[in-house]
Amino acid sequence: MDLRLTPEMEAFREEVRAFLATHRDHYAGDAGARPREAALQWQRLLIENGYAARTIPKAYGGYGAEPDILKTRIIAEEFTRAGAPRGFANQGISMLVPTLLEVGSEEQKKRWIGPTLRGEVVWCQGYSEPGAGSDLASLQTKAIEDGDDFVISGSKIWTSTAAQADMIFCLVRTEPDAAKHDGISYILFPMTTPGIEVRPLKTMTGSAEFNEVFFTDVRVPQSGVVGGRGRGWFVANATLKHERGMLGDPNATEARMHSLIELMKTETLDGERLIDNPVMCDRLMQLQARVMAQKFNGLRLLTSSMTGEPAGMAGLVVKLQGCELNHQIAALAIDALGELGVLYEDGPHLRAKGSWQWNYMFDLGLIIGGGTAQIQKNIIAERGLALPREPKLASV
Repeated sequence: MDLRLTPEMEAFREEVRAFLATHRDHYAGDAGARPREAALQWQRLLIENGYAARTIPKAYGGYGAEPDILKTRIIAEEFTRAGAPRGFANQGISMLVPTLLEVGSEEQKKRWIGPTLRGEVVWCQGYSEPGAGSDLASLQTKAIEDGDDFVISGSKIWTSTAAQADMIFCLVRTEPDAAKHDGISYILFPMTTPGIEVRPLKTMTGSAEFNEVFFTDVRVPQSGVVGGRGRGWFVANATLKHERGMLGDPNATEARMHSLIELMKTETLDGERLIDNPVMCDRLMQLQARVMAQKFNGLRLLTSSMTGEPAGMAGLVVKLQGCELNHQIAALAIDALGELGVLYEDGPHLRAKGSWQWNYMFDLGLIIGGGTAQIQKNIIAERGLALPREPKLASV
């Protein structure tokens, strides 16, 4: 097998490098929940040049390129090498947009995809409830039909960016007499609608990344339903597939690995670089091997998406492996920092503005968020390995 790139691909790599060199002064870092103007400008520049929203049709605000595995890989490699942000990855762009492309109406695609890609509309996800987390189909937030509207009552929890979001894609029970998986609808509506209350939930990072959201007689138009009334479970699973891909993004993990390597080249112990310490270097190489495996599994997923074939086991392991690997990379960084690794918030000796400490705490939560590790292992066992379902305990 000849793995060398063709002259055309090498020329494309040089094109990407030239873009990054030309626009180095325009790099915009972490966009945050509500992107600043510099980040919005960088996102628009990436879309215009085909480095973000590359294969999304121009009619919906994307670049409109044909899918190409090698070009996608080259873009990821060069942006990682340059330390350049690859544009926004959030609930709207990474989860809702591909869902709308799959099952949304033409009006919904034209109305929402473009502004979402450009970062002009921020979304949150209304899935989990206090009594419906891992068993999401047990959700009780209800939507009662009233003319052309629904009147929604209930609550959601662990709702990321709800305090900053313009819009929500939300699961509600519209058919109370149907089986629990069949009576759900997936609906879009503004977070400014009267009757919505958002209460922040502070986590172990010290920040409030999540929220509780309460709905009291919230009136929304039925035209916001995606995929048809009562088909919300089917639509929700399409979104969950993309959420797990976002949480286990190999490009983001590879960029973090590069940052860890640079950290270990600069931090020292008794005058010796951490990367030259045999024990620390061995831990680094083990993680690096897993990052490479994740990267090539990502290529397998790209191939599946292009050919229209089921991803199978390759798709099922993404979220579990990605979130655990990200946490372990942050853990090694904390160890490499030694006594500085226990610092938090602000101080003269803080490295990378405390991002390693924050990531360590936040990524531990992500092992639970988006489907717990235990649930992911059950999915892998039952759907991927065809193992029997865990027997239910007999009722007393």
